[in-house]
Amino acid sequence: MDLTARLGRVELRTPLVAASGTVGNVVDFAGVTDLSRYGAAVAKSVSREPWSGRPAPRLAAAGTGMLNSIGIQNPGIDRWVDESAPRFDRLGVPVWGSAVGRDAGEFADVAERMSVAGLPVIEVNLSCPNLDGHLFALDPTAAGDVIRAIRSRTDRPLGAKLSPNAQDIVAVASSCREAGADWVVLTNTAWGASVDPGTRRPVVSGVIGGYSGPPLKPMAMRCVIEVHRAMPDFPILGLGGVTCGRDVVEYVLAGASAVGLGTIHFAEPRAAGRILKETARLLRRMGERQLSDLVGGMRT
Repeated sequence: MDLTARLGRVELRTPLVAASGTVGNVVDFAGVTDLSRYGAAVAKSVSREPWSGRPAPRLAAAGTGMLNSIGIQNPGIDRWVDESAPRFDRLGVPVWGSAVGRDAGEFADVAERMSVAGLPVIEVNLSCPNLDGHLFALDPTAAGDVIRAIRSRTDRPLGAKLSPNAQDIVAVASSCREAGADWVVLTNTAWGASVDPGTRRPVVSGVIGGYSGPPLKPMAMRCVIEVHRAMPDFPILGLGGVTCGRDVVEYVLAGASAVGLGTIHFAEPRAAGRILKETARLLRRMGERQLSDLVGGMRT
């Protein structure tokens, strides 16, 4: 059974990518799971200067999903390059960087440092708010400006991570492609909130948080379908609510070339091995020998 995958010019030994924000700096995650099950792992997003993030509580269950209001806490690119990046070569999995910033220039500075440090791929977290408090991922022009600024500073493959909250996800994806992105990641978390009746307070300190887990899957799948229909030759990394092999195959049929695992890591850190086995079993039942043959194979 061939479960290899390709995102643009990047080959993956498996279709699974460990999502940024759910595997820390990847180094610690290597102690609790077999990273050979992944095609790549994306480290937590990093900005130019250290960000302290929001105060507790920052994570909370919300139905079958999860709310987070972490605020992209990170040590800043200088410390990250000195302390984390040198350890990636020993992990046995390609580790991708994830860049954030308050403006296009900061994104580009961070991405360039990651490139110089040897990171093979840079994911661009466009769901980060800009200086005016608006998400780059909601604005095709702003998103394109960030990708263009990064592309002028590095030749590394770029993945643009978008938001399901975008009014026109195709327009944002198209702008990123034109600016030099090699693929899009569909998607980041959706906005959500929950209130604790006992305390009458929001369950996360930011009030509005990022909602992830199984309930996100239909929203992310819709984004994958829309972008693939509009740009069938533009690679997509599908992400959101994946918990089993069937989810992987669904995303691929919808148009994704590879699939990310995120929130499942909090409940089942070793889920990747199980999910790969389930994916292979389902392909055999479908009479298929190669997962990549199913990309965009949804029938309508």
